[in-house]
Amino acid sequence: MADQTNSTDFPTPTEIPQPRRFPTKGEPVIHQVNWIGLKTLYMKEVRRFFKVQTQTIWAPAITTLLFLVIFSVALGRGGREVLGVNFATFVAPGLIVMGMMQNAFANASFAFLSGKIQGTIIDYLMPPLSESELMLAMIAAAVTRAFLVGLALAAAMLLWPSVDLSIAHPWAVVWFGLMGSIFLALLGFMSSIWAEKFDHNAAITNFIIAPLSLLSGTFYVIDNLAPAFQAVSRANPFFYIISGFRFGFLGQSDIGDTNLAVLHSAIGVGLLNATLAVAVYLVLRSGWKLKG
Repeated sequence: MADQTNSTDFPTPTEIPQPRRFPTKGEPVIHQVNWIGLKTLYMKEVRRFFKVQTQTIWAPAITTLLFLVIFSVALGRGGREVLGVNFATFVAPGLIVMGMMQNAFANASFAFLSGKIQGTIIDYLMPPLSESELMLAMIAAAVTRAFLVGLALAAAMLLWPSVDLSIAHPWAVVWFGLMGSIFLALLGFMSSIWAEKFDHNAAITNFIIAPLSLLSGTFYVIDNLAPAFQAVSRANPFFYIISGFRFGFLGQSDIGDTNLAVLHSAIGVGLLNATLAVAVYLVLRSGWKLKG
C-alpha cells in the first residue's frame, strides 16, 4: 500500500519558530532609566558592606557610642543641662548624625577608589549605566549604610541611662539625617574620583571630615564661643546638619531663635546638596582621573 502523507504531519506556519528579532542598529534597547542595572549595582554595594557588617556597621556604632560614655562621664556630672535637657540627651542626636555622615563618606569613597587601585574600575564604567544612574546607585548604598549605623547607634543609646530620644519634629530628623548622609556620600564619591591611593582618601577623612564633624557643635552650643569662632562655626555646613538633626529630637537648636531659622537651614542644606550633586555628575561625566 502506498504511504499516504497526512497534512497534519507538517507544522503550520504559526508553529514554525520565528527567528529572534534584534533591534536595528542605533535603536536603544534601554529607554530612559536602566532600573534593573541601577538596582543591581545598588544591591551589589549593599551586600559588599553587609558581608562585613561587624566592621562597617557595628564597629562604627560602638566607637561613636564611646564618645557618649566619655563625655557624659567627664562633662555630664552635677546635673549639667544644655538647651534645657541633661548633657547626655543633648549630645546623643549629634553623635548619631555624626556617625551616619562619617560612614556615608567612608562607604562612598572606598568602593570606587578600591576599583581604581585594583584595576576593576571597568566593572563600574562598562555596564550600560549612565553617569547619573551610576552615581545614584553608589550614593543610595552609602546612605543605606549611614541609616543602618544611625539605627544601631540609636538602639544602643536608648540603653544608656539618662538619654531621652523622644522625637519632637520627625520631619527634621528625617530631612537632616538624609541630607547629611547624602552630603557626605557626595563628598566621598568626589574624593574617590580624585584620590589615587588610600592615603589620599585617609587625608581627606583625617584633616577635613573629622575636624569639621567634631568642631560643628556636636558637644556644645556655639553661643558659648567667641564671636569670631561663632562666625567660623556658622560657615561650617556640618553645624546646620547636626543642629537641625538635634532640633528634631529636642525641639530646640542653636541655629537661631525661631523655628523658621531651622527651616531656612533645611532649605539651604538641600540646595547645597543639589549643587554638589551637579558638580559630582559633571566631574564623573568628564572621565577625569577615570578614563585614560
